[in-house]
Amino acid sequence: MSYIAPAMDGDFYRKIRPRFTPGAVLRKLLGNRRLVIALVIGIPILSFVVLGNHGILQRIRLQQQKAELEAKIREAEAETKRLEAESRALDGDRKTIEKVAREKYGMARDGETVYRVNRKR
Repeated sequence: MSYIAPAMDGDFYRKIRPRFTPGAVLRKLLGNRRLVIALVIGIPILSFVVLGNHGILQRIRLQQQKAELEAKIREAEAETKRLEAESRALDGDRKTIEKVAREKYGMARDGETVYRVNRKR
């Protein structure tokens, strides 16, 4: 270490800090055996826990997939209920049967004229 010469008025000495160099920091870190051992053991374990087949990222992906599939199941169940209600209505309700026959199949009663509007323009 180098020192600045003392001032004549009684100021204290001030140490000049060495400049930061990556090599010096690396030598200091490699000199600490506990840190080196912890890094050699810890980095593979941490990467396995985070990135492994049963790791945290895989678990997050699977939870997102599960949420998407549960939403699709709820939509399918709602559609099933709607279709079952429509089927029950078609089994015995004459008005519903007539409505479906007119709208879906374009049927008409005797004496009625059906006009179709062409919507393409």
